[in-house]
Amino acid sequence: MDSVHGIQFEAMEWGFVSTRTYAEPFNEIELDIVVTNEGGKEWKLPAFWAGDNDWRVRFAAPEPGRYRYESICSDSYNQGLHGRTGSIEIQPYVGSNPLLLHGKLQVAATGRTFEFEDGTPFLWLGDTWWYGLCKRLVWPHEFMELCDDRIRKGFNVIQMVAGMPCDAFEFDERAENEGGYVWERDYRQVNPAYFNMADLRIQRLVQCGLMPCILGSWGFYLPLMGAEKMKRHWRMLIARWSAYPVIWCVAGETTMVGYAKLFSGDFSDQPLQHKGWSDVARYIHTIEPYGRLITTHPEAFLNGNGRKELDDDRLVDFAMLQTGHGERNSVVENTQRVLRAAYAQAPTKPVINAEVCYEGHMQQNWQDVQRFLFWVCMLSGAAGHTYGAGGIWQLNARDKPFGVTPHLPPHVYENTPWDQAMRFLGSAHLGVGKSLLERYPWHRMEPHPEWVTVQSRERSKLFESLKEQGLEGLLPHPNLILQPYAAGISGELRMFYLPPRFYEWSGPLVAKMEKGIEYHACYLDPITGAEYELGTAVGDENGCWQAPEVPIMQDWVLVLSTVNV
Repeated sequence: MDSVHGIQFEAMEWGFVSTRTYAEPFNEIELDIVVTNEGGKEWKLPAFWAGDNDWRVRFAAPEPGRYRYESICSDSYNQGLHGRTGSIEIQPYVGSNPLLLHGKLQVAATGRTFEFEDGTPFLWLGDTWWYGLCKRLVWPHEFMELCDDRIRKGFNVIQMVAGMPCDAFEFDERAENEGGYVWERDYRQVNPAYFNMADLRIQRLVQCGLMPCILGSWGFYLPLMGAEKMKRHWRMLIARWSAYPVIWCVAGETTMVGYAKLFSGDFSDQPLQHKGWSDVARYIHTIEPYGRLITTHPEAFLNGNGRKELDDDRLVDFAMLQTGHGERNSVVENTQRVLRAAYAQAPTKPVINAEVCYEGHMQQNWQDVQRFLFWVCMLSGAAGHTYGAGGIWQLNARDKPFGVTPHLPPHVYENTPWDQAMRFLGSAHLGVGKSLLERYPWHRMEPHPEWVTVQSRERSKLFESLKEQGLEGLLPHPNLILQPYAAGISGELRMFYLPPRFYEWSGPLVAKMEKGIEYHACYLDPITGAEYELGTAVGDENGCWQAPEVPIMQDWVLVLSTVNV
C-alpha cells in the first residue's frame, strides 16, 4: 500500500503507471480514484492521462486527518491502474490564501450572493481574459505582471477559456500555448503538453488569490467536435483542475441561437435550449467531485441570461449574464432590463453580469461608463460584477493585435496592447467600488428604487411651477437612465449611486425614511474612494430627506448608515 501526504484544502497530486500500452489511452480507458475519509465519506476523482503510460490524480482534502484510496480502471486487467490502494495523510491548513482559508465557495443561504463555507462573504470582481491560458500572454513574466496588477486593484475572479475560445477558428494558432493546441488535429485526443502549461497559469492564479472561472469552450465548438468529445474534454478539465478553487462555466455564448436567428432573419418563436449542451452540463454534474459552482455564459441576443441557455435550470448554480456592447444609454437600458428580470427569476439564484461593454472596445465606453455599469448592477441586486478591457480579453501583443479573421489588420476590434489596456482607469475605479462596498454589509443589501426620487425637491418644485405656466419645456424631462440607484438594509444602511448630470449639483431627495432613525450621511467618491462628511440625516414629516449638493460635477455614491464606518 502506497502512502501520500498533503495539506488541507491544497491540491495534492500522485501518479500511476499503466502496465498495458494503448494506441489511444485517452479514448480507450478511464481511471477513477475513490478516496474515503475515516467517517466513510467518499470522493470519486477522475484521473487524467498525462502522456505515454502515465496517469495522475489530484485531490483537495476538506479536513485534516487520514484517508484511504483505491483506483478503479475501466480495464480491470491493467495491474498498474486498477485496484491500487494507499493511504493519505492530511495536515491542517495554516496559510492565508483567501481562496483556501475559509473553505469552499458556495451560494449563500439567501440565494443572492456567494460565501465561503465558514460564512465569509465573497464579492465577485472579475476580469475577462478569454485567451489567458494561451501564449498570447507570455509565461511567466507577462502573466505574473497582469496578475499582480489585478491583485492590487482588488480583483478576485479571472474568466478564461480552456483552449477553444471565442473568435478563433478550429486549431487556430492564436489559441495555442507553449505546449501547442488543446486537442490534436481532428479531435483525436487531448494534448497533455497544452495542459502542462495551462496548469502553471491556473496554479499561479490560485496562489495569487484569483479564482479561475473556467469556460470549457465557446459555444460553436460543440457541433464541430460532437457531444461525446466535448464530454471527454470536460472530464480532462475536471480531472486537472477541480482540486483547485475554481468555478465551472459550461461554455461561452452557449447555444448561439440568437446569432443564428440574427443571420437567418428568422425571429419566430423557437426554443433556446440546446440539447447537446444540456447533456454536457448534466455530465459535468455527475463527475464533479467537490460541488464547485457551475454556470454557463449566454450570448447577448434575445435573452442574455445563462439560466435560459439549458433545458433544466437546476444545471446552473447562478445566473451569468451578458448584457452586450454598444453605446452607453442602450447598454445601461439593456443591463437594467436583463438584470432585473434575472434577479426576479424563481427560484432565487445569484446574478453576475459576466460580460458588459468592455472598456476601450472599439474605442468606446471608458472609465465613466464602467463605473456606471458596475454601480447599476451592484445596487440592482447583483452578487458581483465582471470587467473587461479591449486589448485584454484577447491579449493583444504590441506586434500581434487580434484579427477578427485569421488575417491581421485592418480587421481588428482594437490594436491596444494588453499592458496598455491594463492601465485603463476603469479597472482601478471598479476596484475602488468593491472596496467601498466592503466597508458595509453589502451582502445583506436589497434593491430599493422607491427610496429615492429622480430629482431634488427644489428641481421638482421648479418643474411643477413651470408646468403650471405651460413652460415645462424649459427644463428637460428627467432622463430615467440618469436616475439615482438605491439599495440597502431597512433601518441600517441606504446606499445610492448618483450618475453624472450636466450643470446640476443638487443631491437627490431620499424618500421613505424610517421614523426615529438617525443616519450618518456621507458622499463617497467612486473614483478615489474619498469621503465627504454630510452630518446626520433624519426624515421629515413626509419621510423625506434632501441630500446636499455634490462637491464636484461627476458621479457619486451617497451612503446613509446607522454605523459611522
